[in-house]
Amino acid sequence: MTRTKLTAVTALVALALASGGPPARAQERVKIRVAALTLPVFNPIIVHLMKEKGIDARHQLDMDVRAYPSIAAFYAALATGEADTTVVGGPTVFQKMRTEGVPIRIVATIVPQSDLVILTASPAIQSLVDLKGKTLAADMGSQQYQAVAIYGRAKGLTLGTDVTVVQASFALARTQLAAGRVDAAMVIEPIATMMLKENAQYRMIFNGGVAWRELTGGEGWDLVVPLREDFIKRAPAAVARWIAALQEVQAFVKQNVDEADAIVARTVKLPPGIFKEALASGRWVVDVRPAWGARERKSIRDMFERAVAAKYLEKLPDDAIIYAP
Repeated sequence: MTRTKLTAVTALVALALASGGPPARAQERVKIRVAALTLPVFNPIIVHLMKEKGIDARHQLDMDVRAYPSIAAFYAALATGEADTTVVGGPTVFQKMRTEGVPIRIVATIVPQSDLVILTASPAIQSLVDLKGKTLAADMGSQQYQAVAIYGRAKGLTLGTDVTVVQASFALARTQLAAGRVDAAMVIEPIATMMLKENAQYRMIFNGGVAWRELTGGEGWDLVVPLREDFIKRAPAAVARWIAALQEVQAFVKQNVDEADAIVARTVKLPPGIFKEALASGRWVVDVRPAWGARERKSIRDMFERAVAAKYLEKLPDDAIIYAP
């Protein structure tokens, strides 16, 4: 061996010893099949922001995005195992799925109840209680309706009895109120922000976050993050990576709201400025926390218990529905 080669080998050995061994191989990226809605709602916004900024790759994940045109098909993909996650979903929706045998676990929080609102144009309606004898457009099969109904009962108001409820998706509720067919509409963001910009007479008479805190003394969650158990067993380290990736999306939105708004306008087709305005209003909040924290677990379990007490769901899920490492 020549002196030059010997010097080079010695240098490499010294470098390896100094670093504790040979350079580590990059962690292998884990494929995660993600159900994404084609509607302009929170789920595709998170998915597009993560992909556009390469956040999944930075956390050694490879999102395989699968598009669904309806919420029913979206949840069905998670139930059948066609998707590993829907990114977001309602806590009591997952409660029902779990009690029916779908192997899913909640791993994180993501959107508080503050994005749920009821709007009206009537000056005579100042609060939810003032809807007595009036009409409300709402999706009666949604978790959001359950939250409103539970709060209403605490105020002596029964939806469907004291208030005539017209079945309507969030988009249809918007149309019904605009046409004057109902007195109020139950909607979520970003529809709420778009409606408030469309009509200066619209006022918010109910905010889910405020109402739930008044009712329970704590926070409630409109959306949480699920993962299928088979994915968790296959890639247990990926749970922490997935939560970290979602937290990076949260940080990106907070620190780069104009860029985030532009991405959302281009990919999800929301009107420019709507995403930014919904965030600025304080109604649309991204708040990713591990679900197994004492406070988070308590608030999610409280929602399960109230859904059963109100007879919207038959039974509580087992404790394993909330993931813990």
